Amino acid sequence: MDRKEILSGKKRIVIKVGTTTITYDETGNINLDKLEKFVRILINLRNKGKEVIVVSSGAVGIGRNVLGLEHKPETEAAKQACAAVGQGRLMMIYEKLFNEYSQLTAQVLLTKESITNKECRRNARQAFDELFRMKVVPIVNENDAISVDELAYGNFGDNDTLAAYVAKLVDADLLILMSDIEGLYTDDPKKNPNARFIHTVSGIDGKLEQMAKGASSEYGTGGMATKIKAAKIATGIGADMVIANGDNIYTINDIMAGKKVGTLFLSKQHRREMKTEIAPEKAQYRRQAKRQRKGAEKPAVYAESKEKETTKEQIEEKDKKSLEDSRKGGK
Repeated sequence: MDRKEILSGKKRIVIKVGTTTITYDETGNINLDKLEKFVRILINLRNKGKEVIVVSSGAVGIGRNVLGLEHKPETEAAKQACAAVGQGRLMMIYEKLFNEYSQLTAQVLLTKESITNKECRRNARQAFDELFRMKVVPIVNENDAISVDELAYGNFGDNDTLAAYVAKLVDADLLILMSDIEGLYTDDPKKNPNARFIHTVSGIDGKLEQMAKGASSEYGTGGMATKIKAAKIATGIGADMVIANGDNIYTINDIMAGKKVGTLFLSKQHRREMKTEIAPEKAQYRRQAKRQRKGAEKPAVYAESKEKETTKEQIEEKDKKSLEDSRKGGK
């Protein structure tokens, strides 16, 4: 089974776009050109019969810019204010772009209680199911204006984790995280030029989590560690997950076409069906050692036995010749 077989048949898809994907790095303003392209991609997925949920970052960053703040808000109150201002601006733009294609959208603001509280979770799932039935595209964000650590249920902390919980809530087939990174590397590629890119991951262990080093962006909150956490959640409930760079938003089309872009985290049912680049170390080393032994020893043994075989033939030929010579001499 290859990527195309795994990804092309997905029905219910959660796509998370990071702050750096939909805003300009220099100013923090919304990149309208890219956002419009993103909306067209989503419309095409809907036209193909896919059910799509968008988890969109950007509210705090956009609010910060609208309010004229030079740096990230440091106090909880400042973050809440930026989120409240930015979320309204963000949804206004989404609605305008989707309306050009007569596609209805719904704003869904979640708190951690929406996931951890059984009754709230049931109500949230019911709302999503009804939106799917009505062919509406839900646009999800955390309700940052009221979600703070001090509240009883805490907060998600980042939209990578939120997107994974949404995927779990709606039983999604696929989670796509569009960010400012290509995917997972064996080390930080900015610090280590020999860092190797990992295309496919079959399981998450301590060593893999060590690879997930890196700081969050200036306008966003998520780093690679949060994406590994999201992968644990998503793959644990049977969804495959892809991390890819959002610089080229059309990468989403490449992912759905099964092209080898980004890092694919396999769900449990696909781990045995596809060759992966990260395997249990011991098994990998055993296979390598076995191949090395076969490559080094077998030719030597074969050459030695061949040499002995040749020597035996020479002796038999020599004895035969001596016998014939003695017979001739006797005559």
